[in-house]
Amino acid sequence: MSYGSPPSLYVEALIRADLDTLWESTQEPASHQRWDLRFTEIDYLPAEPGAPQRFRYATRVLPFLTIAGTGVSAGEKRRPDGTRTSALRFASPHPLSLLAEGSGYWRYVPTGEGVRFLTGYDYRPRWGRAGALADRFALRPLMGWATAWSFDRLRLCLERGISPRRGLAHGIGEVAVRALVAVAAGLLAGPAAGTVLALTAALAAAVLMCVVPPLPTTPAARRCLRTPPAPVRAPRLLDRLTAPADRPADSEEQPA
Repeated sequence: MSYGSPPSLYVEALIRADLDTLWESTQEPASHQRWDLRFTEIDYLPAEPGAPQRFRYATRVLPFLTIAGTGVSAGEKRRPDGTRTSALRFASPHPLSLLAEGSGYWRYVPTGEGVRFLTGYDYRPRWGRAGALADRFALRPLMGWATAWSFDRLRLCLERGISPRRGLAHGIGEVAVRALVAVAAGLLAGPAAGTVLALTAALAAAVLMCVVPPLPTTPAARRCLRTPPAPVRAPRLLDRLTAPADRPADSEEQPA
């Protein structure tokens, strides 16, 4: 599943919810797009009975710019060990999409405390060496954070009944409050104290606001596991999926 030298992305969350409810919240496009920060739209496309499900996804990057792609997915709802698995391959032909094509999986592992909901995925960036650098230092960290934040947003929805919309509002509100605290600390230092002292106070307050844990009702990426506790392998289900038919034209290029 590896498409380049950077490590594959991994996120895991323990969600205290019914397995069927979690499965529906993650497998139904209308539910999935509500809590996943990475997507604006997810729609199923026509598929032959018994064949893997094709889908279209879109992400609104700017008010006037939406980047879309297609994918194919399949799921195993009943496995001998009681777990569930789904796998997917995806690609975007949009020339402005740094993410060219990729693959990944979700696993649902019931435990005595809830369900271990985990994902592993990787992708190949386009734009050659410049794209590889942009991916390593910008897109990949952002994708990892967005995945973890979204998983915790889903957890709050299923455990506490906090809707994805309210979860987003809580997150924006808390960031705004923390920023105001940092600014206020600099202002309270006063002009008489000197610019350097005011900036130092603001910086110290900003660092403190980053260290203070988020409120229990605010989604937070830090609550999710970002490194697998043991070596993991992609499910065999992934091997049975072929890449979307309308994969990007440059998909045969080797990563920089």
